[in-house]
Amino acid sequence: MAERKANPIAGLGLYGGPADRRPAPSRAERIAVVLSILWIVLAGAGLFLAGRDPMASEAALRFVGILMAIFMPVAVLWVGVAALRSAQVIREETARLEVAIEALRETYIESRKAESGKSSIERKLEEIAAAQRQTEQAIATFTSARHMAEAALADDKPAIPAAARTEDPSEEQPRLALVTPPEAAAPPVSVADFIRALNFPENAEDREGFQAMRRALRDRSTAQLVQAAQDVLTLLSHDGIYMDDLTPDRARPEIWRRFARGERGRAIAALGGIRDRSCLALTAGRMRSDTIFRDAAHHFLRKFDQVFSEFEKTASDQDIAALADTRTARAFMLLGRVAGTFD
Repeated sequence: MAERKANPIAGLGLYGGPADRRPAPSRAERIAVVLSILWIVLAGAGLFLAGRDPMASEAALRFVGILMAIFMPVAVLWVGVAALRSAQVIREETARLEVAIEALRETYIESRKAESGKSSIERKLEEIAAAQRQTEQAIATFTSARHMAEAALADDKPAIPAAARTEDPSEEQPRLALVTPPEAAAPPVSVADFIRALNFPENAEDREGFQAMRRALRDRSTAQLVQAAQDVLTLLSHDGIYMDDLTPDRARPEIWRRFARGERGRAIAALGGIRDRSCLALTAGRMRSDTIFRDAAHHFLRKFDQVFSEFEKTASDQDIAALADTRTARAFMLLGRVAGTFD
């Protein structure tokens, strides 16, 4: 004979299972049961004993009727009083619950209003900040668009002064005055070639870009900056970070000039125009975990600071705007923000 399977739901006390037991009787119920049994026993015993004598039986019935006539209305009255009192207690508890629920509802509504008011203020602040960034970007775009291409490509003035090209601050030992450095004999790099070199050739067919790169590499300071930029761009590409994918906010040329003249912190915060969170997070993680990348990044930031400080002395606003749009400048914005240069 197959065994009867246990009902797992019945074990939880649901749908009339074995665990579905009535609550234990209260003290008042137990007293009522005892008194009821006592009354039945006494009344039954009296009637039974009085049944042997007709006169005694009649007297017993009369006595029981008198007792019921006397005590029954009183019992019914007190039952009604207890019911009314219970109803009053229930009404008072209900009123208190309604007041508590109303207070909770008002508190919830006020909190929602406060949150909506806070969120609306935050949205307004974000809209104001976005409008300010758009205004600054529009001003910078207008400044850079004003004859930028013609001025940058047609300008043959040297990008870095001759004195800066012959004196490299990174050298530990100065050269002898009788020795003519090879970079002094080389023709100075023009602004157009300097900017093209920092942007790197677009592709393998970009002949003008490669020619500008070869002319710029004759200058030692430019060659060092180009090499440092190439190193960090190659390392960033390992994490899928490419400068062509970034669209930084444009900073006005005067902000770049403040940086060239040594200002740091909030005064040049607009230079940290890279707002791509994924690129910033990947770069920050690489900076913390990769010693080679960190050294290359700091070396690049130092070289960019040195070369740009000399470039700014003779560069026009159009030249600075064109330089700020190069891949090298975007790498500087990204790494400078991660390194805290603009904090």
